[in-house]
Formats: sequence, structure tokens, C-alpha cells
Amino acid sequence: MKLGLGLPHYSDEATPDRIVAFAQCAEALGYDSVWALERLLRPVEPRNPPWEGMRPPQYYARVFDPIETLTYVAAHTRTIRLGTSVIDALFHVPVVLARRLSTLDHFSGGRLLAGLGQGWSADEFDTANVPMRRRGNGFADFIEALRATWGPDPVSYQGRFYRIPPSEVGPKPLREGGVPILIGVLPQAEASVERAGRMGLGLHPMAFDWKSLEHQLALFRETTPSGREPGPVVVRVNNPVTETPLDEADRTPLSGSVEQVRADLQRAAELGIDYVMWDLTAGFVPYDVQLRLLEPLIEAKP
Repeated sequence: MKLGLGLPHYSDEATPDRIVAFAQCAEALGYDSVWALERLLRPVEPRNPPWEGMRPPQYYARVFDPIETLTYVAAHTRTIRLGTSVIDALFHVPVVLARRLSTLDHFSGGRLLAGLGQGWSADEFDTANVPMRRRGNGFADFIEALRATWGPDPVSYQGRFYRIPPSEVGPKPLREGGVPILIGVLPQAEASVERAGRMGLGLHPMAFDWKSLEHQLALFRETTPSGREPGPVVVRVNNPVTETPLDEADRTPLSGSVEQVRADLQRAAELGIDYVMWDLTAGFVPYDVQLRLLEPLIEAKP
């Protein structure tokens, strides 16, 4: 199993120097990957929070762009993989995003993993001038157009929402078949899980609880076409590693003390999870503390 960390690229404390120092430290310690997210804005009065009563955290008010952040990190690291967790695809143009991701793939020597989501914030959809009803079929259409861009020239695509006239489009990703794509899903997003399986993509679920996570993994594998290997599974953890154990009744998967997380990693490995990545900003525990606590897990990972 591979372990990754979210970069400190958002909040008032985020700076280019701190981002690079963190990535270099993660690489030196033996982590497999670092990750960056995308937020367009932080609505003061959100119209549709993903969970009732949730307000976007204050640290979403200042977010460095994920692709530029990872490009900067690529120039200051050598081996650690670089992931987006996630880019909201529908706020972009397929050909433009495909070229930007390909460029980063070249600049990083093929280290990129592309986590893409369809977005949830009505305020961000309004800002991007994209209707929320485009989610679902529109998201699938976007992915197909993006993958077509990475295919052989001349590129040509005719979909419901996106069209590409016969054209030469480059650069292409370094790896045959393009950059690995992971579909970000919330716990209740069964349609997105099924779409990832049918399209032969990877899955990027959130570690909300074991029951929903196990259900998503089973659904993902059931909907993967027969005879085709399911894409990689990268689980995102938004809760912290702590110095003392957390109450089991309130603890979410892969959070809590080192001993609790170590046991959870074994369970995750038995479920066939390929990667676990922690977003340390979301945990409200200082980065240096969590890095120290997570370090023993690298040697003991399944």
C-alpha cells in the first residue's frame, strides 16, 4: 500500500517555501505522493453545503491553484508522485485541462495522478457559468473528451456537450493511455462510483465510515467491465492522526492514534485499497506533529 499527504497549499499559512519544504520532507521520509485540491471560492453563505449545517472552513478562502502548485513542487522534487485531489472538471475546458495536465506530466517525468470530481457547490457552478444539471452525463462527456485529447492525432470528438474538430493537440502524456484518472466521490454518490467502474477509471472516495467505503468498493468492482482490471483506489482521509487514541464510537477510518491507524491500514489493505492519503490541513493538527506521528507507519505499512 502507498501512503500520501495533502500539501499545505491553502489557508493563510500557505506559502511557496512552506509547500516545497513539506514536499521535500515527505519525499525524504518515503511517502509515495503529495496532493493538491481545487476550490474556486469560499461562499460566505453557501447555498448547498454537502452536509446539513456545514459551512466551508475558513482555510478555503485562500487556495493556491493545484496544477501550478504541483508544477512548482515537481521542479523541487525527484521521485514523489503528484496528485490532484480533486480538480472540479466541469469548471474547465476538456482540451485545455488535458494539455495542462500533460504539460505537468512532462515536467514531472510522468509522476502525475489526476483526481477529478464533478463539483458540488452551487455557488461555484454559478461562478463558472456552468449549470449544475451538467453533472452526471456531462461529467462523463468531459472525461471522454479529455481522454480523446490524449489519444493519437488527429484528435476528434463529438459528444453531447463537448466537440473537438479533427486537430493535432499536444503534448501527449508520457504514459501510453494517458495520465491515470481517479474519480472523486462523496459517501452517497453511487452513480459516480458506477461511472468510474464502467469507464475503467480509478476511484477516489472519502474515508467517512467503513460501511459506506466497503459498499463503494464493492459497487466499483461490480461495475468494472468483465475481464478488465479495476482502476486504482486512492482513499482520502480528512481527519487527523493524533497523539492519543480517539473514542472508537466517534472515530472515522484511518484517523486517531498511530496504533489505531496502523490497524486500519491493515483493514484497508485487505479491502484492496491501493493508496491512502491524508489531508493534514483539514485535521487542525500542526503539520510537524502529524508528520512525526505518521512516520512510523511508512515502515509498517501493509
